[in-house]
Amino acid sequence: MPDTPSPTPSGPPAPFTPYDFQLVLLRRMADHNPGLVEDARRQLDASPARMREANRRWQAMVRSPRGRGAVGRYRSVLGAPESRRPRRIGDLECEALSWPVPLWPSLRFEVLTAPGGAVWNEWLVRAPDADPPELRTAEDLAPWSCTVDEVARAFSPARPLEGTAPTRWRLLFEAPDARGVRRRCVAEFTWGLLQEVTYTA
Repeated sequence: MPDTPSPTPSGPPAPFTPYDFQLVLLRRMADHNPGLVEDARRQLDASPARMREANRRWQAMVRSPRGRGAVGRYRSVLGAPESRRPRRIGDLECEALSWPVPLWPSLRFEVLTAPGGAVWNEWLVRAPDADPPELRTAEDLAPWSCTVDEVARAFSPARPLEGTAPTRWRLLFEAPDARGVRRRCVAEFTWGLLQEVTYTA
C-alpha cells in the first residue's frame, strides 16, 4: 500500500488504519532487527517518514487524557475482533480478543482483558489454525520465528524477567546449543514476537 498524501493543516487528520498499526509494531522492533524491519517496511511500501508519523500518532492516542481505553482504541483502529474467546487465568475468567496482522499471516494480535474491561496483555500470538514452530535447541530461535508463550512452553521452566521498555518481554531459560550443551539463555521479545537470544554466563 503506497503512502497517502499528508492532510493539509486545515483539513481533518487521516484515519489511523490497520496498515498504520503494523508500522507501529515494526517501529518498536527496529532497535533489535533493523534489517528485518526495513524489509517489512518495503513490503508495506511505506516510507521511513510514514513509519515515524504512525508511531507519533499512536503515542498521542495512547497518552491522550481524552482518548479511549485500550480496548476501545484497538477496536477503533483494527475494527471488530476476528475472535473473542474466554480465557481462564487462575480463578479469573478473562476474554481474549484477536485481530489478523497481514504482515504476519500466521500470527494474531491479541488483547487479554480482565473482568470489567481492564487490559492485561497486548501482544502477538500464533493463530489457532497455524502450525507452531519446532523449537528444540537455541539454534531454532530465529528472530520473528516464535512468540513468548511458544518459547516458554518449549524450554520450560522459563522465568520471566523485567522488560527493557514498554511492549517488551524477556525470558530466562536453558536450551541446548548446536553441540547439545545446555546453556542459559535470555530471549528478548517485542509485542510478544522473538527479537534475539543471547547466552548468559
